[in-house]
Amino acid sequence: MKKQHQILVSIGSNQGNRLENLTTAIALLHQEVASVVKVSKVYETPSWGFESDAFFNGILLLHSYKSPQKILSQLLRIEKQMGRVRTNEKGYQARIIDLDVIAYDEEIIATESLQIPHPQMQNRNFVLFPLKEVKGDWMHPILKKTVSELIENTEDDSKCEIVHSIHSPIEKLGLQQYNYIAIEGNIGAGKTTLATKISEDCNAKLVLERFADNPFLPKFYKDQNRYAFPLEMSFLADRYQQLTDDLAQFDLFKDFIVADYHIFKSLIFAKVTLHEDEFRLYKTMFDIIHRETSKPDLYIYLYQNTERLLANIKKRGRSYEQEIPAEYLEKINRGYLDYIKTQTDLNVLVVDVSDLDFVKKQEDYVLLLEKIKKQLEKSKEEKT
Repeated sequence: MKKQHQILVSIGSNQGNRLENLTTAIALLHQEVASVVKVSKVYETPSWGFESDAFFNGILLLHSYKSPQKILSQLLRIEKQMGRVRTNEKGYQARIIDLDVIAYDEEIIATESLQIPHPQMQNRNFVLFPLKEVKGDWMHPILKKTVSELIENTEDDSKCEIVHSIHSPIEKLGLQQYNYIAIEGNIGAGKTTLATKISEDCNAKLVLERFADNPFLPKFYKDQNRYAFPLEMSFLADRYQQLTDDLAQFDLFKDFIVADYHIFKSLIFAKVTLHEDEFRLYKTMFDIIHRETSKPDLYIYLYQNTERLLANIKKRGRSYEQEIPAEYLEKINRGYLDYIKTQTDLNVLVVDVSDLDFVKKQEDYVLLLEKIKKQLEKSKEEKT
């Protein structure tokens, strides 16, 4: 799956309650536009290029799959929503909120409506100082200079004073206080997509199931009776090995682990695919392995109805999945839900995502994150 774009946005206000304006804009951005991953400290700076009251300024780091043009249009909508009125008058003006796209990955864009990187950023301390906090390793794709080098070379001598701190909505989730989150779901439910997005937004180590390397998978879809048992045994061994290795290897630069599967999915699929005598043998092996596997702080099951699953499978276009019958998917869903009911010692969150699109709709993604936060907090309270 492709990575999200990293978008740097300058935020400023010099009218009304400046700090409240910034926090309101950040909340709207996160709810409606893109994940607000980092927020710099708030700097008070003199107005730049015109006489007016001092500004509160900062830099935001956003993650999104959206195009730069789409991001810009949504920033302008938020400005309007907060009461900013843009006029055709020349020169700078006081404003309740100001949102500018400073950079979009390392891309260079020059159109009538959008110039990236922002053509004046290297001349403005109120952009450069907070930018160094949020994305100090960013390099200007035209000037070929780091943020530190831009600060050294700028002719702007205006004063920038830190006056406030604002936590990003992603930081407020508090997921970094946990060790391990597992996300599960049926074939095509979106578990890999969600795990990948959370790992990027929340600085988590990502563990993805290595299903593409399994030589029995294409054969299984052609002849289930013959290849079910070797497929399920190979999956069980590989999942156990991968989870054991990844959970044991602590990453100093990541805050926690998020995986797009958990070991007990092996039992779910095996119960559906194996004959009764094969399943008894399989379960004996599974129980031994399951006892040795770490339990996640939170187990998330993404439920999707069969119609949506089939549409997702068709859309992603894996040839060996195209003939999966609806009945098979329904059995898998029932197997998951029945098994989850028996897991009294597992912290489980079941979310129906049949009507959600957490890739294209930021509000759906935020809704999922809030459900995760509440479930983790509930579990923590129950333990204390």
